[in-house]
Amino acid sequence: MALARGIRAETIDAALTGLEPLPVVVERDRTQAEVRFDLDRYLKRRLTRKMLRTASDQMRQHRALLERTFAAYGVEPHILVAIWGLESNFGRFAGVRPTVAALATLGWEGRRETFFREELIAALRILDAGDISPSAMKGSWAGAMGQPQFMPSSYLQYAQDFDGDGRRDIWASLPDVFASISKYLVDRGWVKGERWGREVKVSTAAARRIVQSVPSRDSSCNAARQARGPLPIQRWRELGVVLPGGGALPRSDMQASLFQAGRRSFLLYRNYDAILAYNCANTYALSVGLLADRTAAARRR
Repeated sequence: MALARGIRAETIDAALTGLEPLPVVVERDRTQAEVRFDLDRYLKRRLTRKMLRTASDQMRQHRALLERTFAAYGVEPHILVAIWGLESNFGRFAGVRPTVAALATLGWEGRRETFFREELIAALRILDAGDISPSAMKGSWAGAMGQPQFMPSSYLQYAQDFDGDGRRDIWASLPDVFASISKYLVDRGWVKGERWGREVKVSTAAARRIVQSVPSRDSSCNAARQARGPLPIQRWRELGVVLPGGGALPRSDMQASLFQAGRRSFLLYRNYDAILAYNCANTYALSVGLLADRTAAARRR
């Protein structure tokens, strides 16, 4: 397959010769635990005081680079730091599994062979371009790579060489990491200067009216389908959604979707969809948004 796609024989030999299946990868794939927490429990586990403190420290430490990335791409620094922190603990854990071996194992295993064989071909294209060596190409058991945790196909489409060294190094180059995350979000619709959303208040009576009158979203992302709308902000107000006071409020004609989880409700704007494109899970996307907001607020204090 790789030869037919134009990948050089020496690249294939270097990457695949002597390769054997990784039993740990097969085990992880077959025993993925569907651990479900309600939103409050999930956020409590993810958005710890240590996470917020580290995010604030990283914002200060890399402020010049983050501002330069913001000027080039238009994605706010606190959003970049939040995604970076949640994906790889601020670069401290980007995965230890050899990417080629993991993808080859999953492509051979058979449960999702078409998907993982295509990702393996993408990984070989990266090696063919010389951006990374086979021994240095490491990530998660499922093939997500580097500090942004890109699958190889995402790397090919979005990875950036922001430090100008001729390589797109999402494993060790922070300029490349921040620029690559930015490029991903921008290509998925990120709008500079807009919020991702905000927490709102919805009474029991208002929630009942909304369920009866506002349909769920139509989307290929299951997490997006869990929200209702979109509707203009003014219409949500008419239905009984109460926005918090203080800070800049959105335009009344701005479109937003409403997501409710237990007792908590959020109005979500179009930048939230860009975060969902990164990982289609409301727990993840809300973690990014809330961590980013808290980091930005800590910076202002």
